Amino acid sequence: MKLIGKVSRVMFIIACAILVSCNSNKGISNKKEVAKETKDNKQKPNVLLIAVDDVNDWIGALGGHPQAITPNLDKFCDNAMVFKNAVCAAPICGPSRSAILSGYMPNRTGVYGNATNMIYSEIVKKNATLPEYFSKHGYHSLSNGKIFHKHGAEFGTDFGHWAFDEHARARRYTDNSVNRNLSTGSGIIKGVRKPEYKGKSKLRWGPTNCGFEEMVDYKVAKWGEQKLAEDRDKPFFMALGLIKPHLSWYVPQEFFDMYGLDTLKTPIVNMDDLKDIKKPNGKLVFEPTPEYEWVTKHGLEKEATQAYLANITFADACLGIIFDGLEKSGKADNTIVVIFGDHGYHLGEKQRYLKNTLWSEATKTPFIVKMPGMKGQLYSDRTVGLIDIFPTLVDLCGLPKKELDGTSMAAVLKDPNAKWDRPGITVSTGGTSVMGEKWHYISNLSGAEELYDLENDPMEWNNLIGEAKYKDIVNDMKKWVPTERVKAERIHFKKQKNYVDADADPTIKKMRVLSELN
Repeated sequence: MKLIGKVSRVMFIIACAILVSCNSNKGISNKKEVAKETKDNKQKPNVLLIAVDDVNDWIGALGGHPQAITPNLDKFCDNAMVFKNAVCAAPICGPSRSAILSGYMPNRTGVYGNATNMIYSEIVKKNATLPEYFSKHGYHSLSNGKIFHKHGAEFGTDFGHWAFDEHARARRYTDNSVNRNLSTGSGIIKGVRKPEYKGKSKLRWGPTNCGFEEMVDYKVAKWGEQKLAEDRDKPFFMALGLIKPHLSWYVPQEFFDMYGLDTLKTPIVNMDDLKDIKKPNGKLVFEPTPEYEWVTKHGLEKEATQAYLANITFADACLGIIFDGLEKSGKADNTIVVIFGDHGYHLGEKQRYLKNTLWSEATKTPFIVKMPGMKGQLYSDRTVGLIDIFPTLVDLCGLPKKELDGTSMAAVLKDPNAKWDRPGITVSTGGTSVMGEKWHYISNLSGAEELYDLENDPMEWNNLIGEAKYKDIVNDMKKWVPTERVKAERIHFKKQKNYVDADADPTIKKMRVLSELN
């Protein structure tokens, strides 16, 4: 019995030794895995995503306006790829940004207008947004400025703050009010109020009471500059959003002074432009908008053009701060930079101002990508879309593949002339735009159709839809029009008073559990 007891004690000691050894080896193995993951994360490229609100092709690299002053963006494009035929997923802020950030087109989320919040869309409830997906896979996500579209929420305001690890609000408690003595808008022109100046126009412009360094976008840029200088154990996904040139067109006087009215050129307007777009019953679909009628009635075409250009140049000055910050940070050689406008903008073309149309002025938008090591200014004619940003960044950063509506542009970023077999699709409340390199087809929900030859008619003045010889082209492009348009659940909360200064709703992030999102 004593011998058996001794043997048992020896066996117990040996078993414990083996167990300790196994646990020790397991610990070493875990440490190695963590170390490997940390090393892999550090080797992954950083991402700098910059959104510029309501900017059209009036930048130097795209030549939309011959007098546009955008030196910082021009310099950036010297070593970047500029997409000449890039389109938005929707021609208005909220739906466009919802598509970019969710990875799903408006007809799939049901987000067609600014009043619909994407977080209540069934497909978004189940899937991580772009910044969330990067956070889920080892990135530190951070943001300032307008990235998501704002919405009233149950317990505050939804700024899209819930999608980031770190979120700042440069606009909070910032006053960029206009000098009323020099402002222009409905009821007032150049500071003078008269009853006859009233109209239904949403346009407003004028110099601010504050200087450049007090502007919201300047603060966003400086915040970005500071954050770029910080060192982290993880790669970063940084999203910075500039508000300008979104209305109101209020920027410091110095930017207005850069554009003299005497020599300023305004867009050419074809007064018969809308007469060849008809419903099946022969009735005209479109007419001049209140903004266009107000501007032309008071002869303000040059002033409106000046104000928009001043805001673009102001935004460019803010971009310069971000670009300089990236270079000084020492991280430029390992950072993918993506710059985009959320949609285009009309400045009189098609007898209208503003956005939310399916013509090229509103659907095409600046889209510029700079890869580490990219040399020389590259142009691509491929009809990529902002919907392609999500899958492209996932591909370039080596993240797990995800089912999305867009397509990775990685091949095009290597070769601007690489094969690309899909048109650019834009979906709006009014229909669908199918953008090709040569042809542009528009299917309006009213039943009206449009076809334009972009090579010979870049202003889209001649609707060719009625000509039989283009039937095959129309039928081929029509295949890309969505056959189903999902309706999202419309949950709406009234915006709080001074909602841009209100608290962000803290409950939304708790509903977005990354481990449970695809």
